[in-house]
Amino acid sequence: MTDFDNKPADAACASVVIPAYNEEATVCAIVRRALAQPEVQEIIVVDDGSDDSTWDALQLMLAEDFRVKAIRHPQNSGKGAALRTGFARATAPIVIVQDADLEYNPAEYSALIKPILENKADVVFGTRFLGAKAHRVLYYWHFVGNKIVTTLSNICTNLNLTDVEVGYKVFRREVLQKVRLCEDRFGFELEITAKVARLGGVRLYEVPISYEGRTYAEGKKIVWQDGIAALWYIIKYNFFSRAA
Repeated sequence: MTDFDNKPADAACASVVIPAYNEEATVCAIVRRALAQPEVQEIIVVDDGSDDSTWDALQLMLAEDFRVKAIRHPQNSGKGAALRTGFARATAPIVIVQDADLEYNPAEYSALIKPILENKADVVFGTRFLGAKAHRVLYYWHFVGNKIVTTLSNICTNLNLTDVEVGYKVFRREVLQKVRLCEDRFGFELEITAKVARLGGVRLYEVPISYEGRTYAEGKKIVWQDGIAALWYIIKYNFFSRAA
């Protein structure tokens, strides 16, 4: 028997973990969109040392809905560090990673968690490169870089993912509990992929998602140096750091 037996398909069963750094303009909007999804049991927002009004905005959300929890890092440590903090406090059987901007649409939670609810998957990655979902057209070299990183990661993990750097990643909570995460910043994406692949017996699905990418002027944070660092993370977590 699983955690989902005898529950209706739209029952609240998911913890949404949102790392946020200087996202005062969007954090309330994304939290409200997530709260509107019937699958959401709780939302854990980790303010990763923001120096704008992100924390003040979160106080409004705490008063607005009891399902919202907020944690504040005293200084900026990175996406991976914020996710570790959030994962440790998640209580629902499914954990969804949600960015604090508006690039990913919470209305797609139902599609993302469906393979888990149907007991077909233990981990689900979104993908921006399959299906007919809408995508904002932006940076060509980001697309090329992502393809290169995904291909190299696949060579090392023996997975056939199409979008390893995607922000939407969904897990059975017990899978996350088997993995010891170390990476503080954007290396989380490649670290979790390598370690999930190494667990053995973990069923991984991809689900097509839409993507409303933003420009640097609109607050996009990833830069070309992160692409170079991604090559190191692939080597590190597939060859030098073999423990889950």
